[in-house]
Amino acid sequence: MAERLLILDSNSILHRVFHALPPLTTKKGELINAVYGFLLVLFRIIKEFRPTYICACFDFPAKTFRHYQFKEYKAQRPPCPKDLASQIPKLKEILGAFKIPIFEKEGYEADDLIGTIVSKTQGLEKIIVSGDLDNLQLVSKETKVFVLSGIKKSFLYDEKEVEKKYQGLKPEQIPDLKALIGDPSDNIPGVPGFGEKTALKLLVKFENLENLYRKIEKNQKIVGVDLKLKENLLKHKDQIFFSKLLTQIKKNVPIEFNINEYRWGKYKEEEVVKIFEKCEFNSLIKRLPEIKLKKKTSLEKVEQKTLF
Repeated sequence: MAERLLILDSNSILHRVFHALPPLTTKKGELINAVYGFLLVLFRIIKEFRPTYICACFDFPAKTFRHYQFKEYKAQRPPCPKDLASQIPKLKEILGAFKIPIFEKEGYEADDLIGTIVSKTQGLEKIIVSGDLDNLQLVSKETKVFVLSGIKKSFLYDEKEVEKKYQGLKPEQIPDLKALIGDPSDNIPGVPGFGEKTALKLLVKFENLENLYRKIEKNQKIVGVDLKLKENLLKHKDQIFFSKLLTQIKKNVPIEFNINEYRWGKYKEEEVVKIFEKCEFNSLIKRLPEIKLKKKTSLEKVEQKTLF
């Protein structure tokens, strides 16, 4: 594949850097730590991955279809901190200056937009940049996920690394796993008494929930599933398949996407410098030559090193 697309999971990145950096402000008192941290990440990944195209996906600040289907969805999560939310417009302004397209759609999460963009760009190498592991189910021969972990580490997940992490499970099986064991971060319940170890073994053997239930409902004996666990699986069947639907990333969100419009490097440097000066990002102005178009690098040469 000759071309590479970088997809930014923007809210996830913002949350990661906001909590990793001190509350930096301009001389006028404007808080800009999340924007600054985001740009540090952006500069790094452009320098390392040398993308042909870049786009940024954001969560729309309203309930999604998952909230309407399941009112407890993410109910335990606190709202976005005001000090972080106030920085999002400034970041979008800077992305606009860089001519990086922004995608957000009411009723959907950024992950659904990412999944849709991945599905619309077959035959193109894709790197999803995120602060969490939610997008690992999208990993394929063409798609990798670059996960920011804390402030010092990052990791590039391809198919091999996902299977290594989940003891043989393929990326597309992750929603089945979450349906069985639950997903506390999204407040999605799992099957009582069902641990990750047992779930992984069963899914590696049966591939998906559908195959597993065919065996159970035929009353066939399954190694690792005792009577009580079997009863729980049958009792919570509807919940389990519903949870799988909730955890699956949508790949058909109605958005307009023309890859040819999102080529990296079409920005005017003077526009970027003007905004950077207002934000007092003097060190980043000096680093602008680092992100000019250059020859694309091999992913095998990308180092797992500090973010900042």
